[in-house]
Amino acid sequence: MTALDLSSPVAVVGTGTMGQGIAQVALVAGHRVRLYDAAAGRAREAAEAIGARLDRLVEKDRLAAADRDAARDRLLPAQSLSELADCSLVVEAVLERLDAKQELLRELEGIVGEDCLLATNTSSLSVTAIGAALRNPGRFLGLHFFNPAPLLPLVEVVSGFATDVSSATRAYEMARAWGKTPVACADTPGFIVNRIARPFYAEAFAVYEAQGAEPATIDAVLRESGGFRMGAFELTDLIGQDVNESVTHSVWQSFFQDVRFTPSLAQRRLVESGRLGRKSGHGWYDYGDDAESAEPHTAEPAQPPAYVVVEGDLGPASELLALIREAGIAVREEDEDHGTRLVLPGGGQLALADGQTSVEFRDVVYFDLALDYRKATRIALSASQDTAPKTLAEATGLFQALGKDVSVIGDVPGMIVARTVARIVDLAHDAVAKGVATQEDIDTAMRLGVNYPLGPFEWSRKLGRNWAYALLDDLHLRDPSGRYAPSLALYRHAYATDKREGSTS
Repeated sequence: MTALDLSSPVAVVGTGTMGQGIAQVALVAGHRVRLYDAAAGRAREAAEAIGARLDRLVEKDRLAAADRDAARDRLLPAQSLSELADCSLVVEAVLERLDAKQELLRELEGIVGEDCLLATNTSSLSVTAIGAALRNPGRFLGLHFFNPAPLLPLVEVVSGFATDVSSATRAYEMARAWGKTPVACADTPGFIVNRIARPFYAEAFAVYEAQGAEPATIDAVLRESGGFRMGAFELTDLIGQDVNESVTHSVWQSFFQDVRFTPSLAQRRLVESGRLGRKSGHGWYDYGDDAESAEPHTAEPAQPPAYVVVEGDLGPASELLALIREAGIAVREEDEDHGTRLVLPGGGQLALADGQTSVEFRDVVYFDLALDYRKATRIALSASQDTAPKTLAEATGLFQALGKDVSVIGDVPGMIVARTVARIVDLAHDAVAKGVATQEDIDTAMRLGVNYPLGPFEWSRKLGRNWAYALLDDLHLRDPSGRYAPSLALYRHAYATDKREGSTS
């Protein structure tokens, strides 16, 4: 099955931001494109707006003037749905209301030919439910573009329960012919990206609600230690708190209020107060003209320890040992069975976040996960009220000697980056086990759709197959609500590894 022939016209119904973006993508790919909007004059206005964007591409030398002129000639506003009769694909991008989409598609089904693909760009509704209104739901599917559609490469090709394999294949190949990167996905709440990305926001908000750290500190740790392009608070301010919360609420409801997707009460209060982010001038942060920039907590300079003692294997943090030696701090190694930690000169211990809390131990400081400890510019430390000040000072001085800013947060199990990554990895394994998508497509979707530094399975391979399961299992013991309970898929993944290594634990 091949992509749509360029001689075949394509239609977009709904001329908002997404509708215009999808139309521009099809237009630049070489199709004739028909634009329709129920509001009088809106399609012509959208065509003019697309033309203006093509002009800007020419000005930036991203499009030849001749290609722009040809594209403009192929763009035709339609005054009625009947003008779409000869189209080979119609994508609807109208209101996110099930009844409105179903009514439109029923009308289209009576107009277009039997071989015309019908698609929805919905991000929150069930593709299966929308398609249930059709006589032939086999030719209907989801084409979820990301905003702005002309710039972002990812397209989730979503097969509803009744979508024919041939229809999904045609749409997949079409998206690829348009220069996009398609990923195949079953019809599940949130599809790939909006399902698996929920912990990125949820865990940041949970740390804040537990008074573990302020938004600016959490964001800085996610960026400078976790390698994420933006922190959760600044990103949701950019998206719009109302929009982000709506997606979270939709996924939570669609999964029958599964505790793993529970929305944030703190975000709800933010929305109720009208603090919607950049668009309202205030969200988690103040964007007023006179507002001061929120700064993360950064510890005062401390004296580094003269040496550290390594007990056990530091696992994902093992690269720290080379950095410590390069900083001129002696490293003494002891082969111990009872821990994976650094022992400081004062007798206190320094351990990688593992889902436990500092208060459970005599004198322990936890440090957070980093994407790359050599490149990380900030490290978070976690301590309890019982942690000796000398231990915290030595831990702070150690990381400062490695050239890192240090943020000290509350005694939060799993800290910030570690618990976030573990939950993302878990949801990804669960999604594969339930037939939502392949590992490769999930990694592609998360890197391209939300700019994650690694896909969930890339993280999993880097950190070790048992890492996420062990951390979440410890978190679940401390919060037995079910939010952190590892999925059966992650359990099987971890157990299979242990079994090959000869362990029955």
